[in-house]
Amino acid sequence: MICTFFGHRYAPEYLKPTVRSVLIDLIENKNVDMFYVGSNGKFDFLVKETLRELQKIYPIKYYVVLAYIPKKDEYSDYSNTIYFDEVNTKPYKARIIERNKLMLQKSDYVVAFVKQSGNSKDLTELAKRKGKNVIIIE
Repeated sequence: MICTFFGHRYAPEYLKPTVRSVLIDLIENKNVDMFYVGSNGKFDFLVKETLRELQKIYPIKYYVVLAYIPKKDEYSDYSNTIYFDEVNTKPYKARIIERNKLMLQKSDYVVAFVKQSGNSKDLTELAKRKGKNVIIIE
């Protein structure tokens, strides 16, 4: 099973224990062993940091899915990164949205931190309409 994440660029640090708890439940009780996370904000960072910690305990894989092929010295840690070639066919400003749609398409579960309108909220609503298992973190 595969899980992806949608959240706002600005996310409070206090979410980290909740993120950890949700991830452990997904791993232990829902057979999720693959995770796709973006690279464009604080929520993504919290998730990535937690996945890195949990990978030392559980046999899971996670990938940081890039929306752009980074310019030289733009991204310092390429470990666990992937890039979907389909994203490259879209206009530059639409690549984050396209990357997120592809992550959603490939996933069984979606964990979301959404407090306001925007791409994260739109994708979370789309996930619900597509019948994905959606977990909202508050």
